[in-house]
Amino acid sequence: MSSVIISAMAAVAAAESSDGYKGMSSDNVKGLLLALSSSFFIGASFIVKKKGLKKAGASGVRAGVGGYSYLYEPLWWVGMTTMIVGEIANFAAYAFAPAILVTPLGALSIIISAILAHIILKEKLHIFGIVGCLLCVVGSTTIVLYAPPEREIESVIDVWNLATEPGFLFYALLVMIAMLILIFYFIPLYGQTHIMVYIGVCSLVGSLSVMSVKALGIALKLTLSGMNQLIYPQTSVFALIVAACVVTQMNYLNKALDTFNTAVVSPIYYVMFTSLTILASVIMFKDWDRQNPTQIVTEMCGFATILSGTFLLHRTKDLSDGLPTSSAMKLTKHDEENGFEDQESIPLRRQDS
Repeated sequence: MSSVIISAMAAVAAAESSDGYKGMSSDNVKGLLLALSSSFFIGASFIVKKKGLKKAGASGVRAGVGGYSYLYEPLWWVGMTTMIVGEIANFAAYAFAPAILVTPLGALSIIISAILAHIILKEKLHIFGIVGCLLCVVGSTTIVLYAPPEREIESVIDVWNLATEPGFLFYALLVMIAMLILIFYFIPLYGQTHIMVYIGVCSLVGSLSVMSVKALGIALKLTLSGMNQLIYPQTSVFALIVAACVVTQMNYLNKALDTFNTAVVSPIYYVMFTSLTILASVIMFKDWDRQNPTQIVTEMCGFATILSGTFLLHRTKDLSDGLPTSSAMKLTKHDEENGFEDQESIPLRRQDS
C-alpha cells in the first residue's frame, strides 16, 4: 500500500512538471478530502455495525431472521452514527468537486471494509482480494490526478439553467421513460429472476439524485459563505427531487438485496450507478468540455481499473468463505437464508443494515 502512495506522489510531481497539468483546484482538493473521509467512515461503519449485530445476535434474535435486538445494542448505533458522518461528508464533497471525481471514490469504502474485516473480524482476505484493493487505489489515483476542475457556480440559478438545458432534459426524460418501463412492465415479469431489473431502476434514479444532491450542496455552500440561496424556489425543487429519488432508490435497492446475493448486487450496482452518474454529470455540468482527449481517456482507464479491482475483490471473497465463485454468483438471497451462506456480506456502497 505504501508503494502505491509513493507512486501516486511521484505521478503528481511528474504531472505538475508537464505543460498540460495545472494542478488540482482548491475546491477539488476539498472535495477529494471529503470523499476520502467519507469512504473511511462508511467503510469502518460496516465493521462496527457487523460487530454490533453479532453481539446482539448472541443474546437475542438475529437480524437475518427478522429480529430487532440490534436496536438495543450501543455498538450498532456507534456504527450507524459513523455511517451518517460519512454520508454527510459525501454530501459535502459533491458541493466542491465534480461527480466524476467523487462518485468513483466510493469504491475505496470497500477497501477499508475488507482491510478492517481482515484485522478486526478475522475474515481472511484472499491474495487476489489484495490485488483488487491495489487496483482500486491505482484507478482512484488516476482519476484524482486527471479530474476536471469544478465549474464556477455563482448561484443556484446557474445550476438550474444547466439542469434545464435541452441536453440534460432529454437525458432526464429518457431516464424517466426507462424507469417507468422497468417498474410497470419488467419488474412484475422478471423482478424475481433478473437482477438487472431492480438495479436498473436504482441506478437510473441514482444518477438524477446525485445531480440534485450536488445542486443542493452547492446551494448550501453558497448560503454558508454569505450568499443566501434558500430564497430561491429552485433550491426547494432540488430538495424535493432529492427526497423523491432517494426514497425510490432505496426502495428498489432493498428489493434487490432481499432477492439476490449481496456479493452479486453490490458490484453490479456500483458499475451501473457510477457509470450513469458520470454520464449525467458530463451532460449537465459539461465536465469534459474543460479537458483534452488525453485526460478523458486517462480518466476512463482509471475508472476501468477501479471496476476490475471491485469485481476481483467481490469474486475472491467467495474463495475466502469456502464457496465456489460460480455457485455464489447463482445464489439468491433466499438460498443464503437456507444455509448456503452464513456470513453477512459487506456492501460496496452506502447501505443500511
